[in-house]
Amino acid sequence: MSQARVPAWISVGLLPALNVTLAFLISAILFSYLDINPLEAVEIMWSGAFGSGEGIGFTLYYATGFIFTGLAVAIAFHAGLFNIGGEGQAYIGGLGVGLVCLLLGDVLPFALLLPLSIIAGGLFGAAWAFIPAWLQARRGSHIVITTIMFNFIASAIMAYLLVEVFKPAGSMATESRVFAEASWLPKLSDIGARFGVEMATSPLNISFIWALICAALVWLFIWHTRWGYEIRAVGASQSASSYAGIPYPRVVILAMLISGMLAGFFALNVLQGELHQIKLNFVEGFGFTGIAVALMGRNHPVGVILASLLFGFLYQGGAELSFEFGVDRNIVVVLQGLVILFCGALEHMLQPRVEQLYLALANKKGA
Repeated sequence: MSQARVPAWISVGLLPALNVTLAFLISAILFSYLDINPLEAVEIMWSGAFGSGEGIGFTLYYATGFIFTGLAVAIAFHAGLFNIGGEGQAYIGGLGVGLVCLLLGDVLPFALLLPLSIIAGGLFGAAWAFIPAWLQARRGSHIVITTIMFNFIASAIMAYLLVEVFKPAGSMATESRVFAEASWLPKLSDIGARFGVEMATSPLNISFIWALICAALVWLFIWHTRWGYEIRAVGASQSASSYAGIPYPRVVILAMLISGMLAGFFALNVLQGELHQIKLNFVEGFGFTGIAVALMGRNHPVGVILASLLFGFLYQGGAELSFEFGVDRNIVVVLQGLVILFCGALEHMLQPRVEQLYLALANKKGA
């Protein structure tokens, strides 16, 4: 079927909404099997995620992490690369942020420490993405395989460092010492209180603003710069872009460096903004969920933000659901899996029928 007559809002807006609706309908069947009223479950999840200032703060806090990892995957997708290494890149990015806070947290003023943390997190994440990018560009190693392998390597390195290097003497916990308080990212509730705006206490911090800035910068970079055009050209057709003189190795390495940098920013929100120390497995699967966020958001920054809000809702609302009904908190993983199934693996299932229906209605109206 020709796509020329089908408007973009069908594939960008309507189809993702229908896929999410299908995922929620299947979730309703699951809740019924667990003797939970689906409508009551939705009400509780919505109330827990958006019904209070605290719930909104937690939802946006989770969404911040998804924005970083979702943008990281989206940048690679535009170059035709499937970066599954966001988990490891975010992990190593946390090492960079942690080193800055541990070594300079009580030395430098916050005005200097914050940009250093941003730079360190981005550089460490980009450095971890560079080796798989180089292997893909120069040696033909598949980016999916190498990034998966580097996730495990990153996990092993961080486990070793937390046990042998960063763990304080006499402690049995696999975590570093707490960062100096002067290095902590300000909470938005604290900033609001300074200006007389009362906000509920939550982990939401200023990294949320940085995530939105990164989304705007990604939009400008991809659609309004020569490098972004080259990335999109390579993603559309490697052979055609090479014929046009666009060097494939350079584009692959550039796209993966930016992707790793964005994933490395994840640590700002979690480590410097909330945990205030390096902990084992602090990424908690956000790097992998970023793949679903990018797919659902059609690799566009606005779509990534909206998809991140949805997954933030699932995280926070699922926690409230677990508390109210006493079900396993892993029900959130099931809900995420259904959303990923319909928005990822089955994203084109409804497309032919929806397009046929639209064209039939359009032709009938024209006649």
